[in-house]
Amino acid sequence: MREILRRLITGVVYVFLLLSAIFLSSDAFDFLFMAFGLACLHEYKRIVKLKGYHIYLAYLILWWAFIYIIQDQVVINILMLTTITINLALLVFLFNKKEIHLNTLQKFLFGLFYIGGGCIFLTMIPYKDDEFAQFLIMGIFILIWVNDSFAYLVGRSIGRTKLYPAVSPKKTIEGTFGGLVFALVAAYIMSSYETNLSLQEWLILAVVIVVTGSLGDLIESKFKRSAGVKDSGAILPGHGGMLDRLDSLVFAAPFAYLTLNIFSYVS
Repeated sequence: MREILRRLITGVVYVFLLLSAIFLSSDAFDFLFMAFGLACLHEYKRIVKLKGYHIYLAYLILWWAFIYIIQDQVVINILMLTTITINLALLVFLFNKKEIHLNTLQKFLFGLFYIGGGCIFLTMIPYKDDEFAQFLIMGIFILIWVNDSFAYLVGRSIGRTKLYPAVSPKKTIEGTFGGLVFALVAAYIMSSYETNLSLQEWLILAVVIVVTGSLGDLIESKFKRSAGVKDSGAILPGHGGMLDRLDSLVFAAPFAYLTLNIFSYVS
């Protein structure tokens, strides 16, 4: 009971902090995720045993350049494709049954683009026609939260078939589909409030976020299993580390950004 209460309190504080930043100002949201990115990188460095502080500096330079200086969409698309390419390489790491030993350069690139690139594109998503679309980014958070919550609840209730037991023994196929179904319901509801996207676009975005977010969660589990640790950190009582909370979001962010760009191009 005490553990459930700790998780609940931490979850409420976490959600309050996010929503406060979203509705306070775009700058507050930007800097919150810059800080979250640094926290995630710190935990990632510990997990993969990456020495030095170069990755922090590289992330801050990349974040500052793409959030405040670079406006050329071609250059932004290059970063997006680079980040997605790194994420696809991480999928090879995830599904390879043989133990893969990463060298220092691989650890650096994976961390910089998987986490750093993910936080950058998560920060870019709310900006539509130079306006800060508060309900759009809030909707994306809701999709992730609904998927995570109902995947857990459905998995605990009726889950029988393991999804990927070698990496995450508790996740089930039933729970994964349950999370997707409820995320689609949430997308349907949000289409009535955030009209920048049509109902069809919300449903497509929900599928993209749920699928890529679930893969991101498995990738972080693979890193932790390889390192022999249960949580990425202990910054969030009852929830583990910051990376444990954001692994789905940072992996899904460039794919969500690409999907939204495709919607804009098609329309």
